[in-house]
Amino acid sequence: QVQLVESGGGLVQAGGSLRLSCAASGRTFHGFSYYNMGWFRQAPGKEREFVAGISPSGERTRYADSVKGRFTISRDNAKNTVSLQMNSLYPEDTAVYYCNAGGSLAVLSPGNDWGQGTQVTVSS
Repeated sequence: QVQLVESGGGLVQAGGSLRLSCAASGRTFHGFSYYNMGWFRQAPGKEREFVAGISPSGERTRYADSVKGRFTISRDNAKNTVSLQMNSLYPEDTAVYYCNAGGSLAVLSPGNDWGQGTQVTVSS
């Protein structure tokens, strides 16, 4: 069983920044460095959507058009962590952000393992 624990959410004013982190663990989760990792978000009344993804080595990344140039995904395979640096935040970035393991960067679909989510609220 994979455990993904997000942290770093909170309340920030428009134009501000936040950094989300996700720590992966679990006695069956061997080889973090073999998994694509991603971030998704879900705003109230909306479906969960892809935000950013990163390949196992970190060489390849993909972003939703709405966050390109503002968000940066990174990973540390030695620490089994993936991060999302969010700059120039807009109120429309307000959502619960979820860490995800094992998805596809080709079709931007999630894998089966999710964290519990962390709330990001951007005030105008």
